[in-house]
Amino acid sequence: MQQPDVSRDAPRHPDADRHALNVAFGELDLDWHWDEQTWSELQSLPSEDDRLRSYLQTRHGHLLKAYDADFLVGAIRATKARCAAGPAR
Repeated sequence: MQQPDVSRDAPRHPDADRHALNVAFGELDLDWHWDEQTWSELQSLPSEDDRLRSYLQTRHGHLLKAYDADFLVGAIRATKARCAAGPAR
């Protein structure tokens, strides 16, 4: 009998998403780090995409001269998901 995937049912640490994003930033060689204050400020926005886009536009707008905002947001989200999934087996 197959064991249930308890990782889906386990309670998440309140900072898990922020930490996962910080790992993704590092994986993408972005010199970004969301501390608790930055995270708190961005929580007024309704979605992670909105938070990433706002941070990009307000603090790293120079990147928008070379990259499309949707491309960068997608790359960060995909990297976060890959990192959160853990090492490949």
